[in-house]
Amino acid sequence: MVQDAGSRLLVARGNLHDVRIAPDPDAPDRRALADGELRLAIDRFALTANNITYAAFGDAMQYWQFFPTGDDAWGCVPVWGFATVTESRAAAVPAGERVYGYLPMGTHLVVRPVQVKASGFVDAQAHRQALAAVYNQYTFCAADPAYVPAREGHQAVLKPLFTTAFLIDDFFADQGFCGATQLLLSSASSKTAYATAFCLSARRERPRIVGLTSPSNLAFARSLGCYDTVLTYDEVPGLDGSVRTVYIDFAGSTTVRRAVHGRFVDQLAYSCAVGGTHWTVLGGGGRLPGPKPELFFAPAQIRKRRAPPPEGWGAEGLNLRLVEAWQRFIDRVDGASPPWVSIRSERGAAAVEAAYRRMLHGKADAREGLMLAL
Repeated sequence: MVQDAGSRLLVARGNLHDVRIAPDPDAPDRRALADGELRLAIDRFALTANNITYAAFGDAMQYWQFFPTGDDAWGCVPVWGFATVTESRAAAVPAGERVYGYLPMGTHLVVRPVQVKASGFVDAQAHRQALAAVYNQYTFCAADPAYVPAREGHQAVLKPLFTTAFLIDDFFADQGFCGATQLLLSSASSKTAYATAFCLSARRERPRIVGLTSPSNLAFARSLGCYDTVLTYDEVPGLDGSVRTVYIDFAGSTTVRRAVHGRFVDQLAYSCAVGGTHWTVLGGGGRLPGPKPELFFAPAQIRKRRAPPPEGWGAEGLNLRLVEAWQRFIDRVDGASPPWVSIRSERGAAAVEAAYRRMLHGKADAREGLMLAL
């Protein structure tokens, strides 16, 4: 049972290695509900390299602002997971509802539900209103046609990453792949990268898809079958520099970025920065030959596609396409032998802190998905 004082894992914003467990500010004995609020008890959440990206880009992309700690020196890393409404002073959302959404690495969260529909609600807490709207939406599990209780782990671990991958694929297809005949994807064994490769590989007309990875992950990335070829990072200098290329960077390594830009120079049609799995060597890379790296921000592509036709697909059209693509992806993930991802669950402050440190140091198993609870 979660104690009333609760707990949250906090990270020093100036040093991601420095973590501590603190009382949860949204726990029952630390905060009474106001009218219109409800309290979520956080059941389980996923931890992936994507959450390390949230921390690494916490200031630049305002990820630290979603769950403020009251101390600017410390931040709470956002995660995706499941929670149950344990106390409600919002008539439209009764206690007992189970929801999926954006959560702190903690035991509780107080939200103010608005725009309540059969499918879910939006959190209207004042500090979240200037932040990306996509992160403020919570889905009722009972009303979600894609929700499968046995696949909760897969949903929390993979679906946020797959959504980003789906939008990257859509962005480049919409741009005619910038005229490129080759796509280079770094951190090819990472879940967001291979989900992107999966989406890209399903297109009839597309550039060649080349994955870049470390020697230790080479066999796994090749086994997925969604890249046309997979190479190690030290093979970049041997690539044909005359091939028109797009670089989609999930690693964030300045070393790899310099190597790619230096190899292709003017033949690099676009340099897209997505993640930071190599967070210790993040940076712009200084003055680079070729195009300036552009940060991919998934909420911007969501806004474009949610616009009504003909400019976009409309909210319903986007959701339909995403659900269909997700189903194809998760069937492939589970249908592989062995499966691409196996879920492992851990509970308790010590286990969560240890899992965070493993992820921070890049020691997570590529075939593993972590579901945690404090």
